[in-house]
Amino acid sequence: PSLGLAPIAVKQIFQTLRELARNGMTIFLVEQNAHHALKLSDRGYVMVNGQIRLSGSGEALLKDPEVRKAYLGGV
Repeated sequence: PSLGLAPIAVKQIFQTLRELARNGMTIFLVEQNAHHALKLSDRGYVMVNGQIRLSGSGEALLKDPEVRKAYLGGV
């Protein structure tokens, strides 16, 4: 939901999502900003051409070299 939004709006959206998750709400999020989405996620999936290529905890996917190179700018 954050593509093209001002950084302050993105920050507010993810703060709200984090608070909802803390309160026990399940959230299904499709997001272009992989870094923000995976930081928020208990579980994440990387899809390529409609197929799940990788899955794991958000933390594990953030550390995965393939994910970092392809989706996080190699950082």
